[in-house]
Amino acid sequence: MTETEAALRALAHNVRAARTRAGLSLDELGRRARVSKGALVGLEKAQGNPNFATLVRLADTLGVSVSALMEGPAEGRVRVVSSGAVAPLWKGRQGSEARLMLTTSGPAPVEVWRWRLEPDEEYPSHPHQAGVVETVSVTSGRMVLVVDGAEHTVAAGETATFDGDASHVYRGAGTEPCHLIMTVQLPPGPQPAS
Repeated sequence: MTETEAALRALAHNVRAARTRAGLSLDELGRRARVSKGALVGLEKAQGNPNFATLVRLADTLGVSVSALMEGPAEGRVRVVSSGAVAPLWKGRQGSEARLMLTTSGPAPVEVWRWRLEPDEEYPSHPHQAGVVETVSVTSGRMVLVVDGAEHTVAAGETATFDGDASHVYRGAGTEPCHLIMTVQLPPGPQPAS
């Protein structure tokens, strides 16, 4: 089995398990996440190639992290992840990229991301579910963070945080690439439907 096949099988299993825990039918999950039932059926059969936006909408709707949908079985008490071992989940046309490094476990997980933003390249993010908090820490270069239309410059050595349920955009600024670490704190997952 190839790495891609293994990843699709893990994704299929995790989506189906999270949907079942939440007590949602395929129709209801599709309606809430704005994903067609056919795409969900294919996904749960380990077929297709869902894009990053679809994975984020499914994770938000199911109250889990994106990496919880993608990861295989736990490997042990300590996880060390190399950025080279993780494929980018988003690549921009000018070379920008975002890698989901890992997600902590527990009732309110935290995703840890590594981003590289090329100058003037941007990633617009849809608003997340209520209770999501994002934090960006710029390690080199600078970026413009746009939240609800208001621009905020964040330079190397600076950190910004905001409620992720607002529309937001990440944009590289200056003449050099911007490198940043982003954390996404997720609220506790939904209770099963009765």
